[in-house]
Amino acid sequence: MSELQSTLFESHIPSLPLIARGKVRDVYAVDNAHLLLVTTDRLSAFDVVFPTPIPGKGRILNSLSNFWFKKLSHIIPNHLTDIDPESVVKGAERDQVRGRSVVAQRLDALPLEAVARGYIEGSGWKEYQATGSVCGIALPADLQRAAKLLKPLFTPATKAAVGDHDENISFERACDLVGLERATQVRDTTLALYQAASDYAETRGILIADTKFEFGINKEGQLVWIDEALTPDSSRFWPTATYQPGKSPDSFDKQFLRNWLESTSWSKTPPAPELPSEIALGTAARYQEALDRLTA
Repeated sequence: MSELQSTLFESHIPSLPLIARGKVRDVYAVDNAHLLLVTTDRLSAFDVVFPTPIPGKGRILNSLSNFWFKKLSHIIPNHLTDIDPESVVKGAERDQVRGRSVVAQRLDALPLEAVARGYIEGSGWKEYQATGSVCGIALPADLQRAAKLLKPLFTPATKAAVGDHDENISFERACDLVGLERATQVRDTTLALYQAASDYAETRGILIADTKFEFGINKEGQLVWIDEALTPDSSRFWPTATYQPGKSPDSFDKQFLRNWLESTSWSKTPPAPELPSEIALGTAARYQEALDRLTA
């Protein structure tokens, strides 16, 4: 358990005002234009935060997000700045931000989770089984679990508070939330990011089954990519070598944990149970594999 004891479950940066603790990230105000985002080792599943941290998780997510933000910056600007996170905190606080933090632009976040799906799995698979559609989009009647879709879908969701569940919504409902023009821009950008990332990941032996993006608006009214980018927390990563439709594929993401949780009696409501060390370390190993494959 020594690896679990070296984790960061919750940051404490007294020199900066704390704005929020999300499911994974702690957010501090640097000034009126910038935020410090600290990616902790917390893990959430089924929209519930678990008491057991995942070793190395925050640094893996931070590194992979930064990789994708830079690689796909030709598609859309992102929230990254050149400010060193260690330069905005004091003394021993630097140990908490090193390798797991960014100083980001302070933007107005859109109230949407922008989800792209290239394969049918997760909540999309459950909805398809019940209705034959996903977020109001009708699909062929004979799809198998984890099947590749004819073309990637934009399936937005609401952004839930910690402890609440995200809800899949239709494109029309997304238009109600942010307007037709902005919703169309979010959809087109989401699908462009997904396609570019998927094409690259396949060259590294990974299928990106689905992923979610978040966006904000700057003072000029420009759409900006924020939060995280194509990580094992926000995506399903499947090894191409073992992928087979009709079953839940092997993965380098949270599915390993979800599968274990489905085998327990947990009700998927708080409080979440402690995770056995083999589940926490197994999750960490899969996250590290995703980082190594995609960035090596």
